[in-house]
Amino acid sequence: MHSIEKLYWTLIEHKEWKIHIAATTKGLCFVGSHCGTFQELILFKDKYFPRIEMEENEPILEAYKKEIIEFLEGERTNFNSSLDFRGTAFQNLVWSALCSIGYGETKTYSDIAIYLNKPKSVRAVGRAIGSNPLLIIIPCHRVIGKDGSLTGYRGGLEMKKSLLKIETRN
Repeated sequence: MHSIEKLYWTLIEHKEWKIHIAATTKGLCFVGSHCGTFQELILFKDKYFPRIEMEENEPILEAYKKEIIEFLEGERTNFNSSLDFRGTAFQNLVWSALCSIGYGETKTYSDIAIYLNKPKSVRAVGRAIGSNPLLIIIPCHRVIGKDGSLTGYRGGLEMKKSLLKIETRN
């Protein structure tokens, strides 16, 4: 009998940061917003993993937690974690493109659309970025408006500002 897949989760509490994270046996699949509610995690689970159980399990998530804390401390510029992102084919393309934005760099929504050879799909790119389940890890905080404004961010603009500040400090 094969083991039942589970969604393991824990809460990172580090200095002023409070972030829910979750993983499957394949990899990290969710990084919530700063001070996000448990409900944010439940909504994600119901959408992408409707049939699997959740289990709070800090030991399984320890390596992911460590990498995120190192990033928040300014000690890590990239992640080695295995990821399990489950979006549409287009979302996965966009999320992969975001991973090509270097630490401390920013790109516009148009830059991403052009990078994907879909220059007319700026709105769709924006929607895909907005549904990024792995904040920080898939660095959508590095995407800004054409005019340099911070624009929207699933984790809220304060979180986006904080993350960009961590990267420019280094």
